[in-house]
Amino acid sequence: MIDLAGCRIVVTGGAGFLGRAVVAGLRGRGVPEDRIIVPRRREFDLTIEDQVARLYDAARPDIVIHLAAEVGGIGANMAHPGRFFFANMAMGLHLVEHARRRGIRKFVHTGTVCAYPKHCPVPFREDDIWNGYPEETNAPYGVAKKAIFVMLDGYRREYGLASAVTVPVNLYGPGDNFDPASSHVIPALIRKCEDARRAGAPEVVCWGTGAATREFLFVEDAAEGIVRAAEVMEEPVPINLGGGIEISIRDLVEKIAAACAYRGRIAWDTGKPDGQPRRSLDISRARSLLGWAPRQEFDAGLRATVEWWRSQEPG
Repeated sequence: MIDLAGCRIVVTGGAGFLGRAVVAGLRGRGVPEDRIIVPRRREFDLTIEDQVARLYDAARPDIVIHLAAEVGGIGANMAHPGRFFFANMAMGLHLVEHARRRGIRKFVHTGTVCAYPKHCPVPFREDDIWNGYPEETNAPYGVAKKAIFVMLDGYRREYGLASAVTVPVNLYGPGDNFDPASSHVIPALIRKCEDARRAGAPEVVCWGTGAATREFLFVEDAAEGIVRAAEVMEEPVPINLGGGIEISIRDLVEKIAAACAYRGRIAWDTGKPDGQPRRSLDISRARSLLGWAPRQEFDAGLRATVEWWRSQEPG
């Protein structure tokens, strides 16, 4: 087990939604603020190899926790499949290779539930990650992220690079991305219901049929799993981080409408895609290898997220 308090740690994406929670988790482990390096895109474009090399030269990390990604909901994935593949593949490729060249202590990679096959048996188990092609709308993103799993396995076997791989399910919580062009399902629905409530709109329209299911993990729980993997894992064995409750999008919308006190009608645009039919993760590996399990109750987490968003809205 690594004592993180004595390490210099680069957290890519550390200024983002999940990254801020991971940085807080590292500080909770006693890592001094000046030993946590959060590269910003205006300083280091991680899709460009020379800039990754420059980051390693400047930061001199013992550990890299790679959270940075270009990602969004179904609409963003459909609009930018090429960019999402390139950006996520390039970042992982350069960061792992230069970690190997520098001889860092450990590389922690955060994958995505989008890596799983479209029709994966539920609950998703890590051994099934390669047993089929991902859901088409997010396949470029998912394949790019899980290609780094293979890279880390190869680098462990050939070069001895210690690493860890976590696979979080859909995240939510205060501080999430509420941009309607790129947000995931919970913030998108909260914003839609809040906007409709404030405007007195008689209905909100949601994509798909509502039949697809998802599982959600509170951001602070995800961060704890990632920090724990940085402490204890040496091999890049994929480890699911899930929230423990599978819910249909239809039921989710009703919960969010209730949390927002929106009482209008919910309409469904069935011409839009549902995405992957079901998502629910088996977290037995996380329990056994990390001693980790989610702690946040879902309805309370939703209410906290709604309240945070209300605190950000003008007026």
